[in-house]
Amino acid sequence: MAKLVTIFGGSGFVGRYIARRMAKEGWRVRVAVRRPNEALFVKPYGVVGQVEPILSNIRDDNSVREAIHGADAVVNCVGTFDAGGKNNFGAVQHEGAARIARLAKEEGVDTLVHISAIGADAESDSLYARSKAEGEAAVLQAFPSAMILRPSVVFGPEDAFFNRFAAMTRFGPVLPIAGGDTGFQPVYVDDVAHAAQKGILGKAHGIFELGGPEVATFRELMNRMLEVIRRRRLVLNMPFFAARIIAWGLDMVQTATLGLFNNSMLTRDQVRTLQYDNVVGDDAQTLADLGIEATSMDAVLDDYLYVYRPSGQYSDIKESARHLREG
Repeated sequence: MAKLVTIFGGSGFVGRYIARRMAKEGWRVRVAVRRPNEALFVKPYGVVGQVEPILSNIRDDNSVREAIHGADAVVNCVGTFDAGGKNNFGAVQHEGAARIARLAKEEGVDTLVHISAIGADAESDSLYARSKAEGEAAVLQAFPSAMILRPSVVFGPEDAFFNRFAAMTRFGPVLPIAGGDTGFQPVYVDDVAHAAQKGILGKAHGIFELGGPEVATFRELMNRMLEVIRRRRLVLNMPFFAARIIAWGLDMVQTATLGLFNNSMLTRDQVRTLQYDNVVGDDAQTLADLGIEATSMDAVLDDYLYVYRPSGQYSDIKESARHLREG
């Protein structure tokens, strides 16, 4: 019988690419999510019955154990940017990660891949970064041979980075950001999935920091995005003190409305994170150590950001027509 991999968060941005790769490898894929009815789109990644979404709650031992039972490999792609509520940083990125690793070991799983993030640091003043570091430590304590992947900001068709800011350009001439001089090393989502595939197949273990071939500041990335979507906007870099004030106000509105207003714009913890570069360390193991050639942004951004151009999919046709008239 074909081998089985359980992917927690397997319908998410990164998880779906891992699921697709493992289905092509001929593995059975169990996609463990909170809302399986919303993950039905993963089923066509394989033949009938090969890829199946199942209900699982990483805050519950029995639910996690049931999802893992019988699996040869486990991948944890679950993460959150929510500092409050039941699915907060600690519950998901620390306790949830620890639970998956502990039960994977108890169930006799061969390999475990854990998706973390560059910047994971137990001493950080960011709750997000601390929870990521605590999750890594718990994973390695329970499952010492686990592969841990730390990507920089991940880009691709479903990303919440370039898509988010490109959408913001539709509402005015100014694009406000915080941490404009902070460095990033964007990595293509399928390169992250390829790295996870190596771990699932037992070809690598240890900690790897994943970044693309280019390092750029936040401001430079926004200007690059504007070139792709062919819009002129003023990229306004807010000083950190101003960003902290705005983030505090937005967080307070979320608290006052008991979460009815979900602050996905800018939180105080995000401001803390943006004060530090998000790039691969000099001594880290990287995609190159896995034999993976990093994909450049130029090879991908046009393929999905074109929808934010003033004329969308017709932009190229209109430009060609204009050049013909001018000629």
